Amino acid sequence: MSLPISVLIPAKNEEANLPACLESVSRAAEVFVVDSQSDDRTVEIAERYGAKVVQFHFNGRSPKKKNWSLDNLPFQHEWVLIVDCDERITPELWDEIAEVIQNPDYDGYYLNRRVFFLGTWIRHGGKYPDWNLRLFRHAKGRYETLQTEGIPNTGDNEVHEHVILNGNVGYLKEDMLHIDFRDVYHWLARHNRYSNWEARVYYNLLNGMDDRGTIGASLTGDAVQRKRFLKKIWVRLPFKPLLRFVWFYLVRLGFLDGRAGYVYGCLLSQYEYQIGVKLYELQQLDGQLNRSSQPSVEVQSTASS
Repeated sequence: MSLPISVLIPAKNEEANLPACLESVSRAAEVFVVDSQSDDRTVEIAERYGAKVVQFHFNGRSPKKKNWSLDNLPFQHEWVLIVDCDERITPELWDEIAEVIQNPDYDGYYLNRRVFFLGTWIRHGGKYPDWNLRLFRHAKGRYETLQTEGIPNTGDNEVHEHVILNGNVGYLKEDMLHIDFRDVYHWLARHNRYSNWEARVYYNLLNGMDDRGTIGASLTGDAVQRKRFLKKIWVRLPFKPLLRFVWFYLVRLGFLDGRAGYVYGCLLSQYEYQIGVKLYELQQLDGQLNRSSQPSVEVQSTASS
């Protein structure tokens, strides 16, 4: 039997990942694929699996794709499950979801992700557990913004933002899988975009910008709030690329994940370096990228008088 849940899948050029994702959510009564004008077979695949395809046109600022979808899609069911194209809902997780929505004790539930990289579950390095609030009553939850609206080259979809829920939350036991069928090239391209967003978040933290409208930072809060609290300290530390590798690979035992763990740790260090360079650029430009004014350059003529 189909479960009375509406699934939301944001997509753009995801023909490699989408079939497995859609197969994994086939127990849901309703599936929306919110596309951003893909030029591959994304729409064809979504329609073949019976999903409802909606096109999203980003205005460059806000709302981004998930918040727009939560505000505008005609969901037939109270509960929404948000799944990225490179994620899979296992049969065991579906069984647990079916049980909790029958007699829910909470308005939303955190799902734990297993991240796979180069065919290996990255179980160490602080990558697991990885809690994300993905199942909730859609009228009660929206993604935070973190004052990152209008940052160029970050994409049109919420990635690291978290859901703020007007209600109480619980945690599911079974894991969701994160398996990207695309190659490392796409990982690098994606994290190049992410680093633009992260640099703005770092800039905001260093400049004490107001964090109202977010989940906030608290050492005594939940896992996400504690991570936010530590991030306020992290952004002020020197040698962050090196520290990130040491933290992931040695302190949090990333080496136990073999060669995949080593490569992942190196890439995270590189990612941290990208964030730092872009943060420096923001600081040099007082937080304003792509300024119309150009630096004046004095040109000395070599023409004879």
